[in-house]
Amino acid sequence: MATDTAAPPTTGYVQPEVDVPALTALLDGRYAEVRDLVRANLATYADILEQAEELSVDDFRERVREVVVEMAATGQTGMGFPEEYGGGGDIGASIAAFETLAYGDLSVLVKVGVQFGLFGGAILQLGSKHHHDAYLADLVSGKVMGCFAMTETGHGSNVQALGTVATYDADAQEFVITTTTESARKDYIGNAAKHAELAVVFAQLEVGGTSEGVHAFVVPIREDGEPCADVRIEDDGRKLGLNGVDNGRLWFDGVRVPRTALLNRFADVTPEGRYESPIENPHKRFFTMLGTLVQGRVCVGGAGINAAKVALAIATKYAVRRRQFEATSDTEEELLLDYGLHQRRLFPLIARTYALHFAQEVVSGQLHDVFSGITDDEHTRRELESRAAGTKALGTWHATRTIQECREACGGAGYLAVNRFAALKADSDIFTTFEGDNHVLLQLVAKGLLTDYASEFEDLDQLGMVRFVTNLAVETVIEKTSVHKLFERVKDLLPGGDEWDQEAGLLDPEYQLAMLRFREEHMLAGVARRLKRGIDQKMNPGQVFSHVQDHVVAAANAHVERLVLEAFVEKARAVPDGDNKVALNLLRDLFALSTIEADRAWFMEHGRLTVQRSKTISREVNNLCRKIRPIAVDLVDAWAVPPEMLRSPDLVG
Repeated sequence: MATDTAAPPTTGYVQPEVDVPALTALLDGRYAEVRDLVRANLATYADILEQAEELSVDDFRERVREVVVEMAATGQTGMGFPEEYGGGGDIGASIAAFETLAYGDLSVLVKVGVQFGLFGGAILQLGSKHHHDAYLADLVSGKVMGCFAMTETGHGSNVQALGTVATYDADAQEFVITTTTESARKDYIGNAAKHAELAVVFAQLEVGGTSEGVHAFVVPIREDGEPCADVRIEDDGRKLGLNGVDNGRLWFDGVRVPRTALLNRFADVTPEGRYESPIENPHKRFFTMLGTLVQGRVCVGGAGINAAKVALAIATKYAVRRRQFEATSDTEEELLLDYGLHQRRLFPLIARTYALHFAQEVVSGQLHDVFSGITDDEHTRRELESRAAGTKALGTWHATRTIQECREACGGAGYLAVNRFAALKADSDIFTTFEGDNHVLLQLVAKGLLTDYASEFEDLDQLGMVRFVTNLAVETVIEKTSVHKLFERVKDLLPGGDEWDQEAGLLDPEYQLAMLRFREEHMLAGVARRLKRGIDQKMNPGQVFSHVQDHVVAAANAHVERLVLEAFVEKARAVPDGDNKVALNLLRDLFALSTIEADRAWFMEHGRLTVQRSKTISREVNNLCRKIRPIAVDLVDAWAVPPEMLRSPDLVG
């Protein structure tokens, strides 16, 4: 139990006694042993937190590489690969290991992600047995280092428009990889500047003068530490953070690779130069290939959530040590965590972190089931891609906001490098834009919602989505989400008159879910109406979409927040009655009501909140914060961040 706790806030209120080990076990779930292995490895290499500050960039890169290879020997980084190649054969375990690794130095995390998630994942998911036999065992052990060369200087999120070209030479039975323009150079590529010997290069495939779209190739880029012939490599240099990762640029000047270099799970080229694929539709083929790489988004989202846990653990522990200003007794000043404002700053973030943890658990489970072949139909894959995109966006934005708030909550001490916030801020900031810019990802979420993951889903770019929705789906969307039907569905859960029990009603999870569902579906219907109105007015589809982009992103955000709350509600309901269930319900209520409070203007504009009820929600948020105050340290302790990773001698002792 935490010490220095304030008195319970309400007369007759029974303060829960949190069982921290049991709550940790709940959070760790089926992969508790995996997470414990990673925690032990993090403690073993705790000195890397200091080395990140003290070593030169070159020396730190080498140290990060050493740590990654040594961790690989423990099995923690290869858990998602088949057992015959030295892996663990469990994709869910690999995600759990990666998420937990985010408690430590994030350069190590990203280096692991590049080597085993992006490079290794591309070979595993896009290649055939030939490629698996040739590369997987050595990359799982760290003997061979690689990189994932997709992003170009001129093309980031728009992968279909990449400028690198791979032309098939039938006479030589080789592909010729060429960087066609300066904007087609591969850029920001992790592992490229120093360590990678191989690259999975994404390029436009040309066979017999016909473009077959983007495909992936295994291309040697370095031999004996030196660039291969016709490959130019340049260091991206110092970055805002993650300087233990050697990001670089790549150019290919007619680099020749054998026909078998094509990762050919979904398409192949015969020796004589005939293109073959079991997926006839080129758009469907492209999105199928990209869909196999969704694991990266799931992992980055989980990493962001866990980085937020580190920041909150430090800030919360500091706030029960630091005293300031008016004394409540004759001898001591007030503890920071006893101030209502400090509770307001930290506790809704703790609640949101728990909520996102459970939402991440859902998407990780879906990924495991799809990639393990347990549930692998087209619709399920599309839903997974959407959920992964949305959870990644909310999880990484949450990390950025939380780390900043926690830094400020620790005052000047939070500005010292030894107390971890400098590295957390710098190293996690990129999470909001790599593996997909968050705003682009939320547009992907909205696309799925508006088209209901129709069979045409893969064919639809933004303009195609506008045409689809306006020509085929708009009436269905509006009918399904009509305001009248929405109100009929939720009116019994929404406050009526003075007889409504304010506190009991606000703390009813069905009420909370009804509010978020109403917002989501009302926004979605509004987007559909605006799209249709624009087309009816003969506006250009691109212009129509541009005009409603803010609405699109807001609807997607509302959808994902509803999914997050649903995950929290379902998890809390499944917990046996007891003090831990009480604690989780407090956090669920705080997450739900603080989410509604943050968007109170929308709910008031749309008749779901009166001024008085809005004020009641704010009072209830304050009350929930006071109830959480005595167990706050227990709640962050349950995340089981290794003490060595908290570091921060000035803040947590």
